[in-house]
Amino acid sequence: MNSEKNNKNLSLNCKGELIDLSTPKVMGILNITPDSFYDGGQFKDSKSILVQTEKLISEGATFVDVGAYSSRPGADFVSENEELHRITPVVELILKHFPKALISIDSFRANVIRECVNAGAVISNDISAGHLDDQMMKTIGELGIPYIMMHMRGTPQTMQNLTHYDHLVTEIFSYFSERIQLAKQHQIMDVVIDPGFGFAKSLSQNYELLGKLEFFQNLNCPILCGVSRKSMIYKTLNCLPKEALNGTTALNMVALMNGANILRVHDVKEAMECVKLFNQL
Repeated sequence: MNSEKNNKNLSLNCKGELIDLSTPKVMGILNITPDSFYDGGQFKDSKSILVQTEKLISEGATFVDVGAYSSRPGADFVSENEELHRITPVVELILKHFPKALISIDSFRANVIRECVNAGAVISNDISAGHLDDQMMKTIGELGIPYIMMHMRGTPQTMQNLTHYDHLVTEIFSYFSERIQLAKQHQIMDVVIDPGFGFAKSLSQNYELLGKLEFFQNLNCPILCGVSRKSMIYKTLNCLPKEALNGTTALNMVALMNGANILRVHDVKEAMECVKLFNQL
C-alpha cells in the first residue's frame, strides 16, 4: 500500500470552482428515499433535510450527495416523475440556505440530472455509468459537469444475481476503460470512477476489489470509494448497519492508503478524522 497517487494533480471543475483532489475529500450522503438501507425515511421534511445538510457541511464534507432513488439490492422501482418530485425541491431548498454547497446528484436518469443542474447541482453521480439511460453521457457533456461513473451490472433489482467474473479486477478495469473513452467522445472533461462496492459483487469480491484498488490509478481518474455501513462490513462483523461505523472507518483508511480520492460516507466527522490521520502519514 502507498499513497503516491494522492500527489497527482487531480481536480474537479465544479461550475468554475476547482476542487483539488491531491488531498482526499469527503462526500456526505443525503438520502431522501423512504427505503435506503441505513437512513431510509429519516430526511423527509425541510427541517430534517436542512439540519442534516448543515451537519454534513459543518463536519467537513466538500460535496453533498443527494439521492431520491434507493440503489440498495432489490430496491423498489421509482418512476422518473416521482424521483424529480422528490429531489428537485431539495436541491433548491439546500442552495437557498447553503448557496455555496457543492451538490452531487445520485441518479442514473439524464432528465433528473439536467433538472437538478438547472436548480444548481454541480456533479452527476451515476451508478450505471450511462448504461441505464442512453442520453446520460450526451447530457453530461452538454451540461459540462463532473461525472462520477460507477461499476455495476444489471439494475438494483437484478445486480446480486450477476456476480460471476472470470477475472474481477481486469473485467472492471476494462469496463471503466470503455466508459471513460465514451465519456471523452461526449466532451466530458472530469470523470471520477467508483468501483461500486456491493453492486453485482459478492462479499469476498468486495474485499478483493478494495485490496487491489491501486490498480485503478492506471486509469488516471480520481477514485471514489463508498463502503459506508454496507453489508461487506456489517455481515462480516455480524452486526447491524447502525453498528458498522467503526468498521466503516477501518475500511475508509484502507481505501485512502490504496488510492481513494473521495470517500462517500454517512458519517462525515469520522471520515474527516480518517483523512486527517492519513494526511499525517
